[in-house]
Amino acid sequence: MTSKLATHFTGLEFVNPFVLASAPPTESKAKILKAFDAGWGGVVTKTIGLHPVENVAGPKTIYQRASETKPYVSRYKRPDTVSHSSWNWELISDQPLDLWLPDLEEIKTTYPDRMLIASIMAGAGSEEEMENWRKLARACVNAGCDAIELNMSCPHMDRKDMGAHIANDEEIITTILNAVTEAVSVPIWVKLTPSGSSLVDGAGAAYAAGAASISICNTFPSLPLMDPETLKFEVEVDGLVTSGGLGGLAILHQALQRVSDVSRAFPNESISGIGGIKGFREAFNFIVHGAGNLQVCTAAMEEKGSGGVGVNLIRELTGDLADYLQDKGYSSIEDFRGIARDRVVEHARIRRKSEAYNGGYAKSA
Repeated sequence: MTSKLATHFTGLEFVNPFVLASAPPTESKAKILKAFDAGWGGVVTKTIGLHPVENVAGPKTIYQRASETKPYVSRYKRPDTVSHSSWNWELISDQPLDLWLPDLEEIKTTYPDRMLIASIMAGAGSEEEMENWRKLARACVNAGCDAIELNMSCPHMDRKDMGAHIANDEEIITTILNAVTEAVSVPIWVKLTPSGSSLVDGAGAAYAAGAASISICNTFPSLPLMDPETLKFEVEVDGLVTSGGLGGLAILHQALQRVSDVSRAFPNESISGIGGIKGFREAFNFIVHGAGNLQVCTAAMEEKGSGGVGVNLIRELTGDLADYLQDKGYSSIEDFRGIARDRVVEHARIRRKSEAYNGGYAKSA
């Protein structure tokens, strides 16, 4: 099983392609060690920064559900509900770099065969911030991290020079990558926001500047629901709410579209796919659209009794993938990665009832 599940991605050897995404499941040494003990092939740490971080004075993440009898979406538990999505307004790690570094060293020493990717974030617009990117990257690599993921995708940052605010600026993307690639020699993954109209252009700029992979996609900017009876938001502080990130199954199809867009534009480049993976079928779809690595968050967090790291989930994912490879006679996921790429076409290429259709334009006389 192990040999078939092993994947070579951005120059790194993963025992399997499943990775916990940068989020609460990877917020501490204890959780990461438990995740590796359960069988995850890698983790991306919760984003590490140098700027002050303080979360809201209330719940940071909620899980939303729907049911057949009462199909409205709500965080409130009702009989016979199934998972719809997660919503969070959580910021990056509030644990400072100096506390992270010995943890990273211990994690890598304990599990040398698992891939440890450090997610980092700094600002833009000054040499001081570029040096912050370099400092974070150097420190994490020196502590044993195998790769760096640049967080240019967090959808709810107050600072306008951070997160998703900068993900559509090709010049900023290039400048940050230049700073980081001159500081360290490990693979650099770039996590971009799915909400902009220039994702493919941003990915192109990142690849051209030395990114080994694009990680897509982060959560979508969104608002929680208001209860019609109480007139309260389902998550709020002092009656107020702000934009947060929607994740889980609700974003699966949009995430696949983003992966497909980038994969078709850059078929020879690497993609780490994220967004709505709850089991093998979702993971399979990311792979056939071109992803060679799979990041999971909401489904792991929701699993009861696992401490939020998906102990049963990773066993299910690896077991189902191994069975699929065996049944199909495949030697690895590379045998079917990207097979959907050529079947995603412009709308006008889909067969019509009449051959006279001209893509919405009148035919010339």
